[in-house]
Amino acid sequence: MRHPLAALALALLAAGCAGEPRRATPLDPRASERLAAVSLDPAEAGRIFNAYRASQGLGPVRLDPILNAMAQRQADAMAKANALSHDAAGSFASRVHAAGLDAARAAENLGAGYYSTQEAFTGWRASSGHDANLRMKEATRFGIALAKDPQTQYRAWWALVVAGEPERRVEMSAAPVGWFGSNRPPR
Repeated sequence: MRHPLAALALALLAAGCAGEPRRATPLDPRASERLAAVSLDPAEAGRIFNAYRASQGLGPVRLDPILNAMAQRQADAMAKANALSHDAAGSFASRVHAAGLDAARAAENLGAGYYSTQEAFTGWRASSGHDANLRMKEATRFGIALAKDPQTQYRAWWALVVAGEPERRVEMSAAPVGWFGSNRPPR
């Protein structure tokens, strides 16, 4: 027979993995207005990001539609789960692979509770790990997203994905052994 405290501990651990409970009461009008005013302008995000990278002696990044979609799926998944987690939309490694990115040159910054793009970047710069992602020297493109849900713990959920250029892959032909350098099979 299991010990009752062990069963309780397992139940609490499982509940913690599910994220915070959703709010049952509506936001007060002021908080609701403040959340409604939160917006993301990708061009502004690019200016903020590139100004910071330039101040660090790094090259610019450009907005990439694939990375933007990847970031949006992650932000939406975090809001839905009410959990700040790199695994909300699946593991980062699996999402990177599905997007065809080079895992060695891709990174993700997450944030929650920021009420402007500037606040999100300020928060990321203040964290050494997130800041290292912003300063990734191989980065040439990015995607950024915002998801909002007034019934969640943080209300505003942010995701930023940065990556380098995809590596060119060389396809090897499936020619029979000994069939090199010509368009006809050996005789």
